[in-house]
Amino acid sequence: MAKLFAGDIVLLKLLGISPVVVHGGGPQISAMLNRAGVKSTFVDGLRVTDDATMEIAEMVLSGAVNKEIANWITRAGREADVRGVGLSGKDAGLLMVEKATRIKKDPDSMIEQVVDLGYVGEPKVVDDKLLRTLINDPEHDYVPVIAPIGVAEDGLTYNINADTVAGAVAGKLNAKRMLLLTDIAGVLDGDKDLIRQMTVTEARQLIEDGVAVGGMIPKLETAIGAIEAGVEAVVILDGRRPHAMLVELFTEHGAGTLITRDPV
Repeated sequence: MAKLFAGDIVLLKLLGISPVVVHGGGPQISAMLNRAGVKSTFVDGLRVTDDATMEIAEMVLSGAVNKEIANWITRAGREADVRGVGLSGKDAGLLMVEKATRIKKDPDSMIEQVVDLGYVGEPKVVDDKLLRTLINDPEHDYVPVIAPIGVAEDGLTYNINADTVAGAVAGKLNAKRMLLLTDIAGVLDGDKDLIRQMTVTEARQLIEDGVAVGGMIPKLETAIGAIEAGVEAVVILDGRRPHAMLVELFTEHGAGTLITRDPV
């Protein structure tokens, strides 16, 4: 699947589309933490990140995973000279972050408490100068590949949810489409049927009604935030489906759930 994905990215670039890839690496981080004997805890899907976890997360995300994806793209684009460029949010000040916090309500006392997630950040500022230089280079076909690691104003390094980074970057670039690749067909309704298209208001309603649950909630929240930041539309689709991105972009019915802004 990785090689198919890289080949599709190369094809998009050759067709005049300027893809920017943002990746995660949760399973790889968990595997390395297990090997190092470091236990993980999660709050609302976010990994609580102490010093040891942050060191391993950066090593895995900015190192092995990032460079592997960039290399896949470069290899797939060898004949056409399309090249993947591995970056993290620490490069050229790409991602400035602020510390993320979460509020949890104690089920017994019903008192709200602030949960310290450690070195988990939220994007505060996206500096797109380097990205625009790469994607607009008149002589070379570069594809930026971004690891979700950023820096706070005090110089400390933070781990960031990859979907959140993708939304912030897409918004800053005023992207036409943001594709969120997941492991299900898209957004499902109460009967577990695929919803082909919805508006931001309808997406919010799914969350409020409890139809959207688990990992779909942050994906919908990311989609809503990206559209409000300037992205034309967001698609949540099954990244396991061969050529899912091409099916979404170049066929009538697409491959997932299209989320758009509310009609004026």
